[in-house]
Amino acid sequence: MTIQLPELPYTPAALEPHMSARTLEFHHGKRHKAYVDNTNAAIAGTALEQSELDAIVRAAKERGDARLFNNAAQAWNHEFFWNSLAPGGGAPEGMSATMIDRDFGGIEGFKTAFRSEATGHFASGWAWLVLRGDKLAVTSYHDADSPLIHDGVVPLLTCDVWEHAYYLDYQNARARFVDAFLDHLLNWEWVGANLRKALVAGDRA
Repeated sequence: MTIQLPELPYTPAALEPHMSARTLEFHHGKRHKAYVDNTNAAIAGTALEQSELDAIVRAAKERGDARLFNNAAQAWNHEFFWNSLAPGGGAPEGMSATMIDRDFGGIEGFKTAFRSEATGHFASGWAWLVLRGDKLAVTSYHDADSPLIHDGVVPLLTCDVWEHAYYLDYQNARARFVDAFLDHLLNWEWVGANLRKALVAGDRA
């Protein structure tokens, strides 16, 4: 099999005015596609050609294959990012709301922590809401690094803080982009689904 560029879960204009169709055209249609194409080129004719993307990311890291890891992990991170966005955003519900209240003191406490991590992250990378053990935490990773390869860390939500994610709409104003993400685009249904899956898996362990 080959890795496919996933369709966006919304139309390219659905996130406007907070993220433009033009940004999605370049970010998804060109940047993400390049990572997918590069991954497929790197695994062609190897045993990994039949593997799922998450397995390719882990194998590349274990082998120390930086080129494959950078492309495969970026492909995986971007797919997670598109699902972290939703037109109109929303609000945490159920267990997500309960744990946000417990671990951050409420939604504003979460936003403050996430904003600080995302805007304070030096250079390229990703800001994440993750589950560590039985608690929510905000963290960030540089370049293509991903919670997928870190033991005991379950990704729930991510924001791409590479400059290409926001430059067309916000130029170098990363803080404005992060605020738009938190206030208008954050897909709490995606967070809830990932959290429920993680908690069920933990119960079965």
